[in-house]
Amino acid sequence: MDIERRSGCPINLAMEVLGDRWSLVIIRDMMFGNRRHFRELLTRSDEGIASNILAARLKRLVGLGLISKQDDPSHSQKSIYSLTEPSIQLVPVVAALGAWGRRHLPVSEPLSIRARLLEEGGPAMWDAFMDDLRAIHIADPIGGANGTVGSPVLNGLTAAYRATLAQSR
Repeated sequence: MDIERRSGCPINLAMEVLGDRWSLVIIRDMMFGNRRHFRELLTRSDEGIASNILAARLKRLVGLGLISKQDDPSHSQKSIYSLTEPSIQLVPVVAALGAWGRRHLPVSEPLSIRARLLEEGGPAMWDAFMDDLRAIHIADPIGGANGTVGSPVLNGLTAAYRATLAQSR
């Protein structure tokens, strides 16, 4: 990893990798939304990232080894982005951030349901979710990008999100 080092403190180093405005949002969208193509990451995020920022963050995340990039066999001008093991191991961190946000910030119910379920499910659910992500992103990145890999935890989190979204309308 090529990162700027103000110190050797692990919290500082982690913040230098993940502490910008967009990196964790991109990883979140790949993790929970299985968004694997540039266009999906650009257009399907609630936060509205600019295309030049997205391109720069994807390049940086690839360079840091947090995501990988490979050609999409279905389209010569598309790439498929996948989470790598280091980013998959962020699941407990993302779960803790979501739990903290739910307790202390004005979140919406549909957008916080996955955080609530991960908090309630605890480490056993996080481990199962990480196994799902490994199957989707590492074992079969092409099939996983097309939704052909089974993922029980991700499917459950997605179903809960959709049900909560439907109830809030």
